[in-house]
Amino acid sequence: MEVKTAQQVLQLVISKAWEDQTFRKELIENPVAAIESLTGAKIILPEGKELIIADQSDNSKIFVNIPAEPDLENMELSEDQLEAIAGGGQNVMGSIVDALFPKLQDLIKF
Repeated sequence: MEVKTAQQVLQLVISKAWEDQTFRKELIENPVAAIESLTGAKIILPEGKELIIADQSDNSKIFVNIPAEPDLENMELSEDQLEAIAGGGQNVMGSIVDALFPKLQDLIKF
């Protein structure tokens, strides 16, 4: 399969990791090299960033990633978002949590 898009790269990497334990181990230990070797795509990370692959294939567990705290001081919002916040119509932290943890939200009951 010739890989031409980022989506195709991700699909190929995930499929290969599901079927090949050796590749999965390589992907976790050295993700950039493993992806580049498999797909021929070049991975260019921003300066100071590292690519981390976490094996979340155990169906008996629910995984939650703790994201980096957003830089709210330098965050750019659309006019609609600014109006909603100014009018008290939007909970910024709630929106962030909704976007990051939709599956977990389905499991929380009050």
